[in-house]
Amino acid sequence: MSSPLPNTIYLGMDVHKESITIAVLPQAAAAPTRVERLPNDAGKLRRFCDRVATQGTLRTCYEASGAGYVVYRLLREWGYACDVIAPSLIPIQPGVQRKHDKYDAVPLARLYRAGELTPVRIPAVAEERVRDVVRCRETFQREILKSRHYILKFLARRGFVYRAGKNWGAKHLVWLRTLAAVQSPLAGEDAMVFREYFALLEYKLTRRDELDRQIALLACSPTWATAVGWLQCFRGIQVQAAMVLATELVDWRRFERPTQLMAYVGLVSREDSSGERERKGSITKAGNAQCRHVLIQVAWSYRHQPQVNPHLKGRQAGQPPSIIAHAWKAQHRLHKLYQHLAYRKHPQVAVVAVARELVGFLWAVMRELPPRATAPVRTAA
Repeated sequence: MSSPLPNTIYLGMDVHKESITIAVLPQAAAAPTRVERLPNDAGKLRRFCDRVATQGTLRTCYEASGAGYVVYRLLREWGYACDVIAPSLIPIQPGVQRKHDKYDAVPLARLYRAGELTPVRIPAVAEERVRDVVRCRETFQREILKSRHYILKFLARRGFVYRAGKNWGAKHLVWLRTLAAVQSPLAGEDAMVFREYFALLEYKLTRRDELDRQIALLACSPTWATAVGWLQCFRGIQVQAAMVLATELVDWRRFERPTQLMAYVGLVSREDSSGERERKGSITKAGNAQCRHVLIQVAWSYRHQPQVNPHLKGRQAGQPPSIIAHAWKAQHRLHKLYQHLAYRKHPQVAVVAVARELVGFLWAVMRELPPRATAPVRTAA
């Protein structure tokens, strides 16, 4: 954050769907001079900011939330500086047990003036649209899991349990279609309920497959092709996983050290140490959940012996030799780490450690990706 001017005025905003509570804190004031609640309306917000701006230069901020970046883009369009703040990194007073809109806005303005807040990176509009396509696909994947649970639990309540193999394989799907047929072994209303559940599952599968095709096309576009190609050089990372990492992180160079990226995706350990006592717990799970989920799923592939199968070889075709060499080095290192930890601890613990180490390998490669002019970079305070 640049040095403030003497007449700088800080606005801490608590943004909701229907309202915006704004605390006005001049540079030299000991306390906010005004705390007002406005309707979440662009015209009224602009008039308020224009009036306050007659007294000094505005610097505004609000927490990242479901409100998105609409207010940020409006303020920037009107010529006002604005930052969107990472909520998980806002300092909290343990003794304060009250929370309301006014309290949220006032400390936000104070901490913003003191330089104690961490802005998030604001994606370009085009980046955000592609990211939402990828997230939509993840939503359908979760919905498919729910539908599968509906079907299995309903059938179990009626005494129909598939025992000829694993669920959701080709033979299991044939068995399910038999139950959904006109001459179904299920009786009356049970057959009707099952057909509805099964039709819902098939609809979700169809929409997910269509999203997969659209994401594959986006991955081949000039905007994302290089990043996706480099990521796919690593074992276990295919188009969908690569697009999640590429669209969620975009600019890997904003992380100065790999440990920062590990913390961003919530793969670092909690710690409660004091004096000579050192105590570490489970991972924080703070930060980007989409990336963390993908990285842990990818990490399972490193429990196998290092190799380059035909699928991986096809993904690596035409990619820079240095990237391929780095990915091969990662296979050996991560497989050795998994074997070492899985022998002593639970496999899930070993996989999380492998995912954390994998972040370091990906960071080292993706930092070399040329920056895109369409992706403005915002660094943390």
